[in-house]
Amino acid sequence: MIQDILIPFLLVGLAELGDKTQLAVLVLSTKTKKYSSLLAGVMLAFVLTDGLAIVLGDFIASAVPLEYVKIFAGLLFVIFGVLMLYKRNKDNDDGSYELKSPFVSGFSLILVSEMGDKTQLAAALFATQYNPVMVFIGVILALLLLSTMTVYVGQKLMEKLNKQTISTAAGILFVLIGISFFF
Repeated sequence: MIQDILIPFLLVGLAELGDKTQLAVLVLSTKTKKYSSLLAGVMLAFVLTDGLAIVLGDFIASAVPLEYVKIFAGLLFVIFGVLMLYKRNKDNDDGSYELKSPFVSGFSLILVSEMGDKTQLAAALFATQYNPVMVFIGVILALLLLSTMTVYVGQKLMEKLNKQTISTAAGILFVLIGISFFF
C-alpha cells in the first residue's frame, strides 16, 4: 500500500523537476503577491488533469488529439510571454506588474500545458498497476510540494533580482516554451 503512494510520489516528483509546468509556476509567481491564490489555481489544474488521467486512463489520449492540445498550449504560452514583454515595455517602470487573477492565470496555463504531459501519462500508467486513489494522493503530494517550493523561489527571486530583468527573461522563456510545443 505504501508503494502505491511512494512510487508515484518519487517518480512524478523527479520527472516534474525543471518541467515546463514548474517553469510556468516560477514565472507566474514573480508576477503576483497573491501566492496562495496562484498555488490554488495551479493545484486545481493538477488535480483535474492528473485526476482525469488516473480515472480515464487511455480514453483521454484518444478523445482529444494531442496535436490540438499542444497547439493550444503553445499559443497560450506565447501569448502570456508576449503580454509580459509588451507590459514591461509599455509600463517602462521597474518591470513588475501584478497578475489580474493569479488563480485563473495559474489554473489555465497549467491545465493546458499539463494535458498529455509525461507526468499525466505516468499517473495514468501507475493507476493501472497500483491503487488509483493512492496513486492520486502520491502524484498530488509531489506536485503540491514542488509547486509550493517553486512559488517560494519565485517570491525570493523578486526580492533579490532586478524586476525588469526578470520580466524580460520570463517573457522570453514563455515564448520559447510556447514555440517548443510546436515541435
